[in-house]
Amino acid sequence: MRNLPVKWGLSLPNRGALFGLTDVDDLIQTAVMAEQTGIFESVWFGDSLIHKPRLEAIVMLSAVATHTKKVRLGTICMASFPVRHPVLLAIQWASLDQISQGRSLLGVCIGGGHEGELRAFGIQKSERVGRMREGIELLRQIWCDQPTSFRGKYYTLENYHIVPKPVQKPPPIWIAVSPDREQVGDKIVDQAMRRVGLLADGYITMGVTADEMAKRLRVIEESAAEAGRDLSNFEVAIHGMVNINDDRALAYRQSKDYFNHYYGPSYPPESLIKVWLAHGTPKDCANLIQQWLDMGITTPVLRFTAADQAGQVRRFVDEVLPLLRIGRRLG
Repeated sequence: MRNLPVKWGLSLPNRGALFGLTDVDDLIQTAVMAEQTGIFESVWFGDSLIHKPRLEAIVMLSAVATHTKKVRLGTICMASFPVRHPVLLAIQWASLDQISQGRSLLGVCIGGGHEGELRAFGIQKSERVGRMREGIELLRQIWCDQPTSFRGKYYTLENYHIVPKPVQKPPPIWIAVSPDREQVGDKIVDQAMRRVGLLADGYITMGVTADEMAKRLRVIEESAAEAGRDLSNFEVAIHGMVNINDDRALAYRQSKDYFNHYYGPSYPPESLIKVWLAHGTPKDCANLIQQWLDMGITTPVLRFTAADQAGQVRRFVDEVLPLLRIGRRLG
């Protein structure tokens, strides 16, 4: 899975539309511009419902689908996946896949476990992993041509034929998970990576060191091999933060302001910023992005932590990309 060509993705700040960083028109226009560059192969939105509100991800992807022709359309981490009923999500996602003519890419995760959001949907924090497992399995069954009969701990269907069906057979489902090994320990990290190897069509991480990524990929590969799963087309993505500015200190301040609005004043810690935020001059940004590529990332999904999204896209294509050793290998 590490020999796949690099495929660049653009992650757009649909949460930023609620605090003045951007607006709907800018989001859609930037997605169109990304496709027109011929460099970006996918466009992504984040997801959360109550905890970190934003313009709803599937709605935004559907809007972008009507303005683009080629880019894949993904959720970088559907944090609400455990609280969304798989039947409703299957119908919504199949509709997106129809509208986009087979370009959807569902990135799921267990979410942050916010008590208020879970309580609103009647979900327990301890249920998130189980609901993710069952949800993935049930989605794939619903999207098949056969009637669905499913009996799990959380979801039950008896001989339902649910339409619409997606164009893709079935749409890919990636898992986003990036536990901190120092905080949760080896066992929890390995369990999370085993789920990726057993259930996912691709993997999405946050910033990590090369050593940590090697450990994760090893577990993913081993668990997939044990299950007889073929990872030859398995993509490994990073949701990487980028701020291109000739004033490196200003790039950092802009990014911190962005993080404060998006995640809160105490996140991310400096240890994560070091491996997650490419900021400063084009050369500064290229240095960290190259590290991501060298550690086995096949699909860098870039989130620009600045107000001028279109300007950042242009600077990346014109000034950062030429500095990367394998920056123009497109699939």
